Amino acid sequence: MGKFINYVKESAVELTKKTTWPTWDKLQSSAILVMVTTVILALVLWLVDLAFQNLMSLIYTL
Repeated sequence: MGKFINYVKESAVELTKKTTWPTWDKLQSSAILVMVTTVILALVLWLVDLAFQNLMSLIYTL
């Protein structure tokens, strides 16, 4: 049990004293970048799916 308590204490010290957290502005810009990238990737995958759907429909109607 002592090892676990020591682990929790050391983890708390590392998270509060040794970790460098991003600023609020940096965090917001990173979040916006992730959201924009996700939307773009979703659109690209939707277009690829639509193209394959049309291609398969064309092949099956032959």
